Amino acid sequence: MPQPKLWTWPFIFLILANLFTFMSFQMLLPNLPPYIESIGGSSLQIGLITTTFAFAAIIIRPFIGHILMTRPRKALVLIGAGALLIMTALYPITQIVVVLLVIRFIHGLAWGWSTTVNGTAAVDLVPRRRVGEGMGYFGLSVTVGMIMAPSLGIYLYQNYSFNLLIIIAIALGLIAIALFSVTSFVTPKQVYKNQEDPPRFSFTGSLIEKRSWYPALVTILNTFGYGSVVTYIVIFGNEQGLTGTFLFYFFNALFATISRPITGRYFDKRGPWKLIIICSFVSFIAMWILALASTNLHLVIAGALFGIGFGSMMPALQAWVISKTTTERSGIANGMYYSSIDLGIGSSALILGFIYQFVTTATLFKLSSFLFIIVMVLTVIDYRKQTEPWQAPQ
Repeated sequence: MPQPKLWTWPFIFLILANLFTFMSFQMLLPNLPPYIESIGGSSLQIGLITTTFAFAAIIIRPFIGHILMTRPRKALVLIGAGALLIMTALYPITQIVVVLLVIRFIHGLAWGWSTTVNGTAAVDLVPRRRVGEGMGYFGLSVTVGMIMAPSLGIYLYQNYSFNLLIIIAIALGLIAIALFSVTSFVTPKQVYKNQEDPPRFSFTGSLIEKRSWYPALVTILNTFGYGSVVTYIVIFGNEQGLTGTFLFYFFNALFATISRPITGRYFDKRGPWKLIIICSFVSFIAMWILALASTNLHLVIAGALFGIGFGSMMPALQAWVISKTTTERSGIANGMYYSSIDLGIGSSALILGFIYQFVTTATLFKLSSFLFIIVMVLTVIDYRKQTEPWQAPQ
């Protein structure tokens, strides 16, 4: 049977637009903790700047997941992108930490809306039989944005100013909106049928897709480890006197990109289990190399390994979540996936923000590395429960 076509212009435009969306946002992420610290914020407030955001993103997703069951995609995508642009532009207006926390909360609402809608729009464009490969390529826009943009952001913040960082982020957001505007989206037929008889809203039912809870749990634990990196790597670099912190992110993005075509096809043929087991162990090793880094070369090696490990796991986890649900509820499953990311990063920032008062940042990396071992163990447990060979969703 011939493979259904994956690479269409709408899919390409959506990937590029999502990349610029994530870059616009992720440029800010590693620089907000040192920025908050520079204007007098406490260690607890540094943790809250991430946790507040994550909480807001999580509480909005059940509502947008429900809306996606009855509404076409394009208008929802543009609303999310526009809201992100506005909130990004508001950061330089104040140096009062409490006000920044409020801005961060509203930004989190916009982020929860946008990521859920964009991910669901991608699912609608990808043939079900190529969901692993298709979401792998779409996930590349997420992963590269999460990995490459922080290095650019760190460079701008350390060498120029926070205001220039915001200007560049706004420019990337504008490019994303332009690309979204010319993208032709696909809305499933069931969505139009639901308009005639709208399903009843349930916060819990729209927050959690029961069939996908296990890979969502694995995602939470996986991103907890990443949360320690994105929150504290700039501070760690300053403590160690390392001038090439951005190299970690650059080689992270490079090796995530190189490995993505291979891992996406592997997922469609063999499923998520062995892929995640191997990649979680590689991520564990990368975290320890980072924690012990004393030269820029160590950052390069850690970044490359983390790109192969963590960079390959994220789209595999998203495809795993989606593969367990129906097309109709893919929006809710996508929302739960992104909420799992935010919950993992947010809880990491809060818990490690407390621990940070008593230990070094290197110790934080070592402690959070063991989350990848837990990810590996949980994936092994689920793999052993499988009684039938893996089949890609139809």
